[in-house]
Amino acid sequence: MPKDGSVVRLDGQGKPLWLVLELTYRCPLKCPWCSNPVDYARDGKAELSTDEWKRVLREGRALGALQLGFTGGEPLLRDDLEELVAEASALGYYTNLITSGVGLNEERLLALKAAGLKQIQLSLQSSERELTDTLVGARAFDLKIRVAHLIKAHGFPMVLNVPVFRHNIGQVEDILALAADIGVDYLEFANIQYYNWALLNRDELLPTRAQLQAAERAVQAARERLGERMTIYFVIPDYYEGRPKACMNGWGAIHLTIAPDGAAMPCQEARIIDGLDFPSVRDHSLAWLWNASPTFQKFRGDEWMSPTCRSCDEKDKDFGGCRCQAFLLTGDAANTDPACSRSPHHHLITAAIEKAQSPARRIQPLVLRNEGNSRLLGAAGGCGSAAGCATPAPAREDLALATVECGHV
Repeated sequence: MPKDGSVVRLDGQGKPLWLVLELTYRCPLKCPWCSNPVDYARDGKAELSTDEWKRVLREGRALGALQLGFTGGEPLLRDDLEELVAEASALGYYTNLITSGVGLNEERLLALKAAGLKQIQLSLQSSERELTDTLVGARAFDLKIRVAHLIKAHGFPMVLNVPVFRHNIGQVEDILALAADIGVDYLEFANIQYYNWALLNRDELLPTRAQLQAAERAVQAARERLGERMTIYFVIPDYYEGRPKACMNGWGAIHLTIAPDGAAMPCQEARIIDGLDFPSVRDHSLAWLWNASPTFQKFRGDEWMSPTCRSCDEKDKDFGGCRCQAFLLTGDAANTDPACSRSPHHHLITAAIEKAQSPARRIQPLVLRNEGNSRLLGAAGGCGSAAGCATPAPAREDLALATVECGHV
């Protein structure tokens, strides 16, 4: 269940088919493309309790939710994960764990299997130890490979999710070979979407068109070679497609995300949009939030669309694109997504591509996701100002890599 909403289009018939529970924003990794906040503890908003999450699960099933993603942050940092998985399984959900692998050992894996967990999505950033550890700000590569083999040894269908960007796109063939050796069932190369920390680092992360084309050729060759042994997805960034992605299959159409503090959102990025209120499951039923909340009504259908989108014969395919991207790049979430070549703001995308591909561009260190750098995110990535995205990054912190172990962290 990719975070950018690039799943096969479905008609949910008004039901939130995909329920995503962000159990916590806590995470030991510092990925420079992550969208999660780092200062959640200062907000004074406590994470939902076990009983509160169980109520969400019951109300979600009553609404017709089928697929369930436990995510975060790192969901394994919740000691009640197994209890929540057992509750979800008893209710009839198809349960997915979306994890970095940090905190997963054989004992916990067996407990999750006994609780009824159906599938695990494990993230991997590179086929190289040094690059992986540098990108996530921790010694995590060996742990991830160990966890991947454990997942397969215990019979879980496994998705290996690889975020794709300039630093690792040349490793596609090596990652394919590594995934085949592990016995991965589904391999998703997901070109990252440029929100928050990724937007702040966009000049360094955005691959060139030539790199994308080479990666696609490698993926196609692997599909022909591997046949049905492994399903391989390659999600192209909408910056290069000329049309926006069908974000979340439409706002409030089939996706319902609950944040750690109980806020209900049409997608995991939606709180970056200024002016929207996100009521909590602590104050309202899930049925009211999904069916009647002004937030979920805001961009449903096509009445909100600009004339450009409303007159487009593809509006039922892309649903107007991404509201969060429109807000971040233009300052107005109702504008036509700049990724669309028909958008009056498309020049913002072409300028970003030209800058990232320029041989004369000044290479900057990546800004890692941590609390010390959060002021930079506020100045550039989360303000809705296209001009702010060009804010030069400071020198990267001197990385003292933490060692993360298989077990509770």
